[in-house]
Amino acid sequence: MGLSTLLLPDDYSSPLDILHTEIAIKTVKDSFERNLAKNLHLTRVSAPLFVGADTGLNDNLNGVERPVGFDVPDCRAEVEIVHSLAKWKRLALKRYGFGADTGLYTDMNAIRRDEELDNLHSVYVDQWDWEKMITNEMRNMDVLEDTVERIVIALKESEYILNDRFPQIKPFIKGSVTFISSQELEDLYPELPPKERENAICREHQTVFITQIGDKLRSGQKHDGRAPDYDDWRLNGDLLLWYPVLNRAVEVSSMGIRVDEASLDYQLRAAGCNDRRELPFHKALLNGELPLTMGGGIGQSRICMLLLHKAHIGEVQASIWPEEMIAACASRGIALL
Repeated sequence: MGLSTLLLPDDYSSPLDILHTEIAIKTVKDSFERNLAKNLHLTRVSAPLFVGADTGLNDNLNGVERPVGFDVPDCRAEVEIVHSLAKWKRLALKRYGFGADTGLYTDMNAIRRDEELDNLHSVYVDQWDWEKMITNEMRNMDVLEDTVERIVIALKESEYILNDRFPQIKPFIKGSVTFISSQELEDLYPELPPKERENAICREHQTVFITQIGDKLRSGQKHDGRAPDYDDWRLNGDLLLWYPVLNRAVEVSSMGIRVDEASLDYQLRAAGCNDRRELPFHKALLNGELPLTMGGGIGQSRICMLLLHKAHIGEVQASIWPEEMIAACASRGIALL
């Protein structure tokens, strides 16, 4: 349980009551979704809540999380609630006929039963999942960094809209992004574990994008786990913001340029996941039958939590929490929905 990592800020007071919080959540979601679509040239599409268990389409996350599954008798099929739509989106881009530098976004709802619950993590996950077509010439760090900056602009635009409607909520996000690789970060703070490195770099630079996550560093350790079959570990990263309410770094997006045939081949071998080569999605990709894409997920509740200056994600989404956590939060004026 997450009580050991639960942060309870001293003298916390939500700037909005519950009713106005709900109004502000819609303001944030509407404005950010609109700005994200505009800045990245995206079209909204419908998306599945579950996928076939034998398709290889579900996101394996770090490879240890257990999907929630059930059977559909009429289809004689076993299905899984999605963890994310990283692979499904790539197939959808091909099917829908998007052109280069255009793409899709969708509301992704998931259940991650093995999450350790705390201020930032819930069993219920809601994201804007997005994906866009790219060319081979666009598979580079410049394109990735430009996309990150466009996402931060969308965040800033939403902050200003929220502040105009609720003046008591002051903007805090720094608009300029500091880019650093996971290896550069380890070299800078070799004595710190990865999460403390993130806190250290964000405390100094406020808005940070850490690149190249998934492979082993020179220390022999990974900065963080990444499934081998969606992001190219050389062309991906996490967007982090320094969050003064909790006095820590908070990840708001994991994204990247997706694997091509060569990087998927390498990463499956490096991760010891060669058995996935026979799954339909992986076989199609290794055969060069899927388009080149980039994409990511942006947490809806997490963005709302940050922009509304909340101390716990349960203040902006209805989920399930341990009774001890509910009581501990209530003792500090944190009302979980």
